[in-house]
Amino acid sequence: MFDPMNSFHSSQIRARSILLAVLVLTILAACTLFETPKKPWREELTFIVPQVTNSVDAEFEQQLITLFASHLQVKTRLLPLPQDKVIHALTENKAHIAAAGLRSNATGSVRFGPTYHTLSELVVCSGTEPRHRHELVARKIAVVAGSAQEAALREAQQKLPALHWEARRKQTVSILLAEVAADRLECTVANEEQLALARNFNPKLHPAFDIAEPSKLAWAFAPDSDEALLAEAQKFFARIKQDGTLHRLLDRYYGHNERLEPIDSVTFITKTRTDLPRFRHLFEEAEALTGLEWQLLAALAYQESHWNPLATSPTNVRGMMMLTEETAERMKVDNRLDARQSILAGARYLQMLKEQLPPRIAEGERVWMALAAYNQGLGHLEDARILAQRTGLNPNAWMDVKKTLPLLTQPDYFEQTKHGYARGGEAVILAETVHLYYDMLKHLAPHKTPYQPTTPFQLKLPGTSKLSLP
Repeated sequence: MFDPMNSFHSSQIRARSILLAVLVLTILAACTLFETPKKPWREELTFIVPQVTNSVDAEFEQQLITLFASHLQVKTRLLPLPQDKVIHALTENKAHIAAAGLRSNATGSVRFGPTYHTLSELVVCSGTEPRHRHELVARKIAVVAGSAQEAALREAQQKLPALHWEARRKQTVSILLAEVAADRLECTVANEEQLALARNFNPKLHPAFDIAEPSKLAWAFAPDSDEALLAEAQKFFARIKQDGTLHRLLDRYYGHNERLEPIDSVTFITKTRTDLPRFRHLFEEAEALTGLEWQLLAALAYQESHWNPLATSPTNVRGMMMLTEETAERMKVDNRLDARQSILAGARYLQMLKEQLPPRIAEGERVWMALAAYNQGLGHLEDARILAQRTGLNPNAWMDVKKTLPLLTQPDYFEQTKHGYARGGEAVILAETVHLYYDMLKHLAPHKTPYQPTTPFQLKLPGTSKLSLP
């Protein structure tokens, strides 16, 4: 016989079971969201990287990551984190490696790979510069939490226990240096490369002294890292040191930091506010058409004409991109003093030069070479590459070619070349100064929404002869 009470209790039990099952599934789903299983490193490497991805330091680390992934033939996953979260994330096995500019000569719970750069950690203060460490006790100091600079301060504190500082989260060294320059902060600590770059924006910044032993920067590994992964890192860094790759990368990203005089950097920063906004959309249009970053094109235009569309040289090189009559004709420009025509033609010409370089030249090197060719022509660049090869240097590395370009002014050298005399030193100055302006523009004027052209455009590049160097 049907019992309504038994039926009611059975329904309650079923309902509770369903509710419990739903609760368990919900918890498991939440765990899946927050605890994604980490793939073995031979399939995919997870790297912790700086949160600020548009800095020179971050780009340098990205290049190392790309080369290491190629060395191992593995995929990579990037995990951007603030500096003060990096070590904890490694100890919790959230990643295999931290490529975040860490000071390996600091004690800690993680393991470090080989040193790839050694940099002095400098005290930078506003007002009267301190001359001794003990004078810092009375100063307000701030550094980025978890940074190599804070690690250096901890080491200094062992000898000077009264030393104290504020550890700033969600900030960068460049922000703190700007605060010092504006007299809003008494002191901070920065490594020599960070300070050199910051001085282009704030020429009044000056180092007082080293706060501790120089930082030996290295990648950090989880405490229980596979020994085979550490061995591969040792092998990788030994190789790029031996074959010169590491030196070339350091030169590419940091070798031009101190090229500008203070008055030059002040003028440039001023013009990014007064003149650049009138032409930025044209540089963004040129980026959409050629694929070359608009900041690079704007940096080249500034070096050529200081963003003056009516600029004219005594040799009749004219316009925003300072095109010769021959180049203007080649790029089908009928008015070199028209800003849009000049910018688009200059961008197309630089792209053409870049594409005509031998394919064996790495992408990062190609931009430098193309800029030098923009100044002196592909023929003279080819001569410099041949000279580099003859003297035992690498003809495909900008770091070596920039040593031979200035030789093209000397008869003992240019008389041996196909294209003769050239102001090769001028090409080196242009290429490296453009890169410095480019780095500054990425900080001063980051990307916005990519430009979308309103009318169709087909990029047709004139054909030219191949370079003769094999």
